Amino acid sequence: MTAGAREAGSPEDLAADGERPLDIALLTYKGNPFCGGQGVYVRHLSRELARLGHRVEVIGSQPYPVLDEDAEYAGRLTLTELPSLDLYRQPDPFRTPGRDEYRDWIDALEVGTMWTGGFPEPLTFSLRARRLLRARRGEFDVVHDNQTLGYGLLGDVGAPLVTTIHHPITVDRQLELDAAEGRRRRMSVRRWYAFTRMQKRVARRLPSVLTVSGTSRAEIVDHLGVRQDRIHVVHIGADTDLFSPDPSVRRIPGRIVTTSSADVPLKGLVFLVEALAKVRTEHPDAHLVVVGKRPEEGPVAQAMERYGLEGAVDFVKGISDAELVDLVRSAEVACVPSLYEGFSLPAAEAMATGTPLVATTGGAIPEVAGRDGETCLAVPPGDPGALAAGLSRLLGDAELRDRLGAAGRDRVLRNFTWAKAAEGTVARYREAIARSAVGDGKPGRSAPSTNRSAPQPPGRPAATATVIEPSSDEPARLTKAAQ
Repeated sequence: MTAGAREAGSPEDLAADGERPLDIALLTYKGNPFCGGQGVYVRHLSRELARLGHRVEVIGSQPYPVLDEDAEYAGRLTLTELPSLDLYRQPDPFRTPGRDEYRDWIDALEVGTMWTGGFPEPLTFSLRARRLLRARRGEFDVVHDNQTLGYGLLGDVGAPLVTTIHHPITVDRQLELDAAEGRRRRMSVRRWYAFTRMQKRVARRLPSVLTVSGTSRAEIVDHLGVRQDRIHVVHIGADTDLFSPDPSVRRIPGRIVTTSSADVPLKGLVFLVEALAKVRTEHPDAHLVVVGKRPEEGPVAQAMERYGLEGAVDFVKGISDAELVDLVRSAEVACVPSLYEGFSLPAAEAMATGTPLVATTGGAIPEVAGRDGETCLAVPPGDPGALAAGLSRLLGDAELRDRLGAAGRDRVLRNFTWAKAAEGTVARYREAIARSAVGDGKPGRSAPSTNRSAPQPPGRPAATATVIEPSSDEPARLTKAAQ
C-alpha cells in the first residue's frame, strides 16, 4: 500500500480505533523477556499493538527480544536485530572482544566504558539506533523508546519520539548504594550507574514520556526533573489469557512462590527468606520457590545457611511460560517482597491466576495489588516480621485465600491488561504525531515511505528478524551531537 493510500485509509484498512494504522519503531536495548521486565513489556505491547492493526518493528540489541507469532497479525510484527558487542553475555560476562569484532567507533566506546567500570549499553544502543532511524527517515510515524534514554535519541530521529520510563534507575542506584559495604563497593556502584546522569539530562528534554504508575510518575518528576505535564500514566498488565485460574492444577500445601533477582537489594528477597524461617515455626511444611537464579554467595545465600533453609528454598530458571503459570497456580500464596517497584508485573500475574498475594507497599505495588484485606495482604517493605505474619495468616486460612484470590483476579481484569495498555499507548502516539505536525506545519510523517519492504507473503512467520550490521559513519558529527 502506498503512503497516500495509508493516509486515505479505506475502512478495511483502519486500525481498531477507526484511524489510519501507524508504522511504529519500538526500541529496546534489553529485549529478552526472560531477562527482566523491559523485555516482557516489549513482547506483550508489540503483540497487542499489532492486534489493534498497527505495524510494529521492534529494534533491539542483545539479548534480543522474543516476539509472539500469530496468523492474526502476520506481517504486522517484525524484529530488527541491532547488534552490540554483547559484552555481558554468558558464560563470559565482561569479556574482551577480539580485534576482528570491532566495526566502528561506537564499538570502541562500548568497550572503553566497560573497561572503566561503567555500563555503556544505553548510550551505545541509542547511537546505533539513531543511525538506523535517520537512514530510514520517512518509514515510521512514531518512534517509541523503551527506557534507553541515551544521547543518541535527542534531536531528529526521523519521526516523533515517545519514551517509556518504567521507573527512574536512580532509585536502583540509591538502594544499591545503601546496601553497599565498604568504600570500594560504593565506588564500583557509582561507576556502574554513571549512565544515570545521561538519562537525567535526556529525560528533561523529552516531549512525551509514558510511565506505568502514578508512583513512577512522581519519582520521574522528583529524580529526573521532568515536567509533570509531559508525563502520562499508561498502566501495563498481565496476559490474562495465559495467567488464569485452573482448578485442575493442585495447590501444594505450604508453597510460597516469588519472582526475584536474588541479590538485587531492590527486590527484597533476603527479607522473604528471613520471614520464611519464622513462618516455618508455625507451618513446618512452608517452603519457597523462587523464579530466578540460585545465588552461590551473598546476603540471600548467607541467610539460607544461617536459618538452615537449604531444603526449604528452591530456585527455578529457564522455565516456559506454561510452566511458570502452573507453578504460580500450584502455590497457596504468592509474594512480592520488593523494597520498590515501578509497577510489579509479578503481582499482577499472580493475581490473574487467582493465587492470593502478600505484597509490600514499596513504590507502586499498592496501585497494582490494591487495598490490604480486600485484594491482597499488604505489609511494609523491609520488614521480615510483617512478611512472616502475612504469610502465616494466609497459609492458615483457606477461606481468606479463596476470597483474596478471586478479588485479585477481578481487579486485574478490570484494570491491568495488555490490551488496555496498547490502546492507551496508541492514544499517546497520536497525540505526539499531531503535536509534531503542528510544530512542523506538515500533516502526517515528514516524508513518504520509500524503503518499506513489500507485504509479506502468506505463511511467513509473523515475527521475522532482520540483522542490521553497523557501517562506517561520521563519528565526529555523532559524538558532537551526543554531548
